[in-house]
Amino acid sequence: MVTEGGSSTAPFDLAGRRVWVAGHRGMVGSAVARRLTETGCQIQTVNHAELDLRDQAGVNDWMAFHRPEVVVLAAARVGGIQANATRPADFLYDNLAIQTNVIHAAYRLGVRKLLFLGSSCIYPGRAPQPMGEDALLTGPLEPTNEAYAIAKIAGLKMAAAYRRQYGCDFISAMPTNLYGPGDNFDLEASHVIPALMRKAYEAHASGGSLEVWGTGTPRREFLHVDDLADACVFLLAHYSADEPINVGTGEDIAIGELARMIAEIAGVEAGLSFRSDKPDGSPRKLLDVGRLTALGWRAKTPLRDGLAETYRWFETHYDSARLRVG
Repeated sequence: MVTEGGSSTAPFDLAGRRVWVAGHRGMVGSAVARRLTETGCQIQTVNHAELDLRDQAGVNDWMAFHRPEVVVLAAARVGGIQANATRPADFLYDNLAIQTNVIHAAYRLGVRKLLFLGSSCIYPGRAPQPMGEDALLTGPLEPTNEAYAIAKIAGLKMAAAYRRQYGCDFISAMPTNLYGPGDNFDLEASHVIPALMRKAYEAHASGGSLEVWGTGTPRREFLHVDDLADACVFLLAHYSADEPINVGTGEDIAIGELARMIAEIAGVEAGLSFRSDKPDGSPRKLLDVGRLTALGWRAKTPLRDGLAETYRWFETHYDSARLRVG
């Protein structure tokens, strides 16, 4: 049952339902699919070679044939500061097209529930910290990822609009910075943790120092992707409201401290070298996760444990993981 502005009156049961994980080969989608295997649902997936989510007719036809009852929209073009700065048109067009096609088809075909995944980068670049959901659209966006943020804002507003106009049980979650096995370690497209791990691995091999972009002073919050997947399943079952909801740990760390932690895990002995000529981005990005905590969910993975696990995965998959591109 959908309620206006509040949560549903009874848990939404996933057992036996057809659940399409859009973007199942990415780090987030694959983690969500793994977590969903514990719910007794019937997981549906499709590869990019079979279906380009930017193709409206293709999306309509695929969904009409497979009839998913639940959709987790984890598919997106993602990347770090450099990728966002050099390919803003790609980030804007691809994400707008993917979101528009999937959300509209979900409405047309009567999908019972849809979860759209946004991003903490949708908040203003100088938003008060920690950032509550009501900070959205209260100031200018961070210029280094403006195109991606605009697309994500459009997606969550679209989900809310279809909910209000048509009564669709479409919800949105805004994860903080994510990391984990299966991340993108290509230096042209990666986020901060995989970029630091890639450089730490190579610094350890060469005996050099670990290069860190910026001054190391900005603070960021990081969530293990398996924790996000658990939160997604929790929200599908227990959340039904217009407002997007933050997903994070509620704790942050300075980039310099994060880099030292990764250097220790990787065995880099030559220390850190900071590139102050490179951009820092926002000085701080920390989510207020009070609404999600009040519903009964908290992240479980300590940062150092998650980093060590992810680095071990990267070591094992170095030859293939370093070549991935966004």
